[in-house]
Amino acid sequence: MGTILSSRIMEDGKVIYEVVLDTEESLQLKGQMNEVHLFSEANMNTHSRLSKRGKNDATMYLLVPKELRADLKKEFKSSINATCQIIKTNSKRIFIFSIDEQ
Repeated sequence: MGTILSSRIMEDGKVIYEVVLDTEESLQLKGQMNEVHLFSEANMNTHSRLSKRGKNDATMYLLVPKELRADLKKEFKSSINATCQIIKTNSKRIFIFSIDEQ
């Protein structure tokens, strides 16, 4: 898990952050220096569940919370492609899904 050591606002309104990360988390970036997003676990306040179905729980679903479902129904088709990344920490697995705007 990372920590922001400092931040400063540039003249163009962008913000420069100095971030320190554990080596393991830094390696999960796989050398990517562009299109990096920062988020905080403290802002994760919408609850969901992992649901298992089928023989030997062969199928798993990460359920979209009701609070977010209404917006998704309007904006997306019934079947769309998504990309996913998992971030592993000592105590959690964080799944990040990305769906292109249509």
